[in-house]
Amino acid sequence: MPKKKAMSSERAREVKLRGHADAREFAEVLGIGKEFKKDLGAKKDVIDSEGYSYSVKSGEKKWQIFLYGEKRFKEDIEFKAVNLSKTFLDCIQAFPVQREKYLKNKLIYKMQLQRPMTVLKNKLSNKNKLRLLLNKGLFNSGEVDFLVIKDNNVFHVFYNKDVLDILINLISVENSKARSKNQLDNQKMVLKIQGKTYGEIEMRNDSEIHYREIKFWLDRNLITSLLKEKIKPFSYFNNKIILYGKAIRKLKGR
Repeated sequence: MPKKKAMSSERAREVKLRGHADAREFAEVLGIGKEFKKDLGAKKDVIDSEGYSYSVKSGEKKWQIFLYGEKRFKEDIEFKAVNLSKTFLDCIQAFPVQREKYLKNKLIYKMQLQRPMTVLKNKLSNKNKLRLLLNKGLFNSGEVDFLVIKDNNVFHVFYNKDVLDILINLISVENSKARSKNQLDNQKMVLKIQGKTYGEIEMRNDSEIHYREIKFWLDRNLITSLLKEKIKPFSYFNNKIILYGKAIRKLKGR
């Protein structure tokens, strides 16, 4: 099987800069003359003068929702509160601390991953736990009010609760299946809607920098199409911004 290539540092920098530019543009078209600021540590790309916060996402095919290592899962109280910390840590600790040891015996350690990844799928089949995970990843556990998606040079704005309600109602979770004799089952947790993969939780072991880390990603195009289709009604805020669902009442006519 061809080996997947991780994003280069230069490419990652380009993506980050474009994301900052999109956030600045959204701030400008949302309210001329108002002051805006960023709080990137809390996923708040834009905070408007009335205190509403926005996470602005745009061009990549896959949105990285989080990329966490062992330390994060040991310390994060929200993962502990819903009994997910240990399961994520079991996935990470299926692999040796030294990457060289993993590279010499990949099959052994991937087999060790199968059980905790299955446990993770079983736990996230619980809608309450899945909602917490999505709320934490997309909205920093409710600290971010709106998801903003730049699509075809227009910003589409969705209220956090609307997004979570749609995703929780429609998503099912399952473990990955081997597609060739050189692969193993249960190496990922897959989020699906009507048979299509909308996201995955997977281990990153592809480099010294990104080793023993858990990555959660969502498919940009599928998520964007789903939210635009399912969250109604919609209303133009101006020629660059479209509001959906509860975002209309909260933001229009301010």
